[in-house]
Amino acid sequence: MSDSCNSRHFSWLMKSCFPNNQHPPPHHPTPIGTTTILPTGTTIAELPDDLLLECLSRVTHSSLPSLPLVCCRWSLLLDSPTFHLLRHRHNLLRLTLFAVSVSDGALCTASYRLNNDCSWKICSFTPANDPVFEHGCFYSLFSHSRLSVIGRKIYVIGRTAMLRCDTWTGLVVPRQGPVFPRKKFAAAVVGGKIYVAGGCARAAAVEEYDPTSNTWSVVAKAPRKRYGCVGASVDGVFYVIGGLKLGGASGNEMLVARGSRASDAAHVYASSMDLYDTVNRVWLKTRSVPGGGCVVAACATAGEIYVLSSHAVELSFWKFNGSRKSTGFGDWCRIKSPPLPAQVRLDSTVRFSCVGIGEKVVLVQVNGCIDDLLRRSGRIERGMKEGLVLVYDCVAGEWSRAADLPEVIRRSACVCVEC
Repeated sequence: MSDSCNSRHFSWLMKSCFPNNQHPPPHHPTPIGTTTILPTGTTIAELPDDLLLECLSRVTHSSLPSLPLVCCRWSLLLDSPTFHLLRHRHNLLRLTLFAVSVSDGALCTASYRLNNDCSWKICSFTPANDPVFEHGCFYSLFSHSRLSVIGRKIYVIGRTAMLRCDTWTGLVVPRQGPVFPRKKFAAAVVGGKIYVAGGCARAAAVEEYDPTSNTWSVVAKAPRKRYGCVGASVDGVFYVIGGLKLGGASGNEMLVARGSRASDAAHVYASSMDLYDTVNRVWLKTRSVPGGGCVVAACATAGEIYVLSSHAVELSFWKFNGSRKSTGFGDWCRIKSPPLPAQVRLDSTVRFSCVGIGEKVVLVQVNGCIDDLLRRSGRIERGMKEGLVLVYDCVAGEWSRAADLPEVIRRSACVCVEC
């Protein structure tokens, strides 16, 4: 273990953590705030939890992966809520954009901090040994995964399995998968729990995941079976946005006139949002994007839902007031569209990911190409993947361009983590 943590910043700590006795007494956490009088010559290993947490919480972000390797006690302290709180108090947490791509047997991630990084930082994580991650099985399980974030940990939700990735330590461990197999579904975190809906032909079930007990449970039945939908959450509400019709009608759909055309039904799905109140366990009134169109990407930040909608040859960008306590709840407002070339051709090969980061919305082209952009840059190849990253300032109302997504990260999902 000592060989794994060879940073010079921790050499003096490690010597103190490994006294002559090979079997230290059992560790009993000291309540935070308790005053402790230390004897002369106290080693780091003998420090109470409150003082040790104060010391460890001040290390640089690049040194965090080494902390759990020192001893089990340090690993437990790193996982405590107090450690995260102290990092926040010391202003050492930053909102970071993560792009996660699945390859055969590994997760490739790229991280980017707005206004801090000039380029993406790439790393690869290999999951712990588990039968579900055997060669040839891993990619099929997570090729169309969705991401959710609780604290500093990213949950990669696949069809029937799930991974939890620690952004501080790089540790990837398997977690319990959803009850029903899903593909291209909606997922979001509400109140520290993960909710998923859509992407399942067998059932219209909405599932809830409790990270404490590592269990999934069915909590509701969705009014519509959607495929290719997007999830978001604001003020205790789980939003299931856009997508295509999957299977037969269910729930509220039976209220639609029997004489409606199939194209009208498809339009209802592609440009609408189903709202689920996770506290009262009820569905709220369905909302539709003004002007129709097909929802391409969506996210939530600062009490608003931001929706990117496609109208064949152009894009429109909208924000929806998701604050239920405000008088403007449910109001739509069209805002400045992304600065893409006019008459840009969007098809099923082009896919965007939308992520809210504080008072900014980041639009990432995670798959496909935009031919007009290639021609503008002097390229003549078709089908080249661009990895365009655009940033919308919600306060200034303006777009800017950030560093392009690395070429090795493709068909990815994106998420924001405070770490």
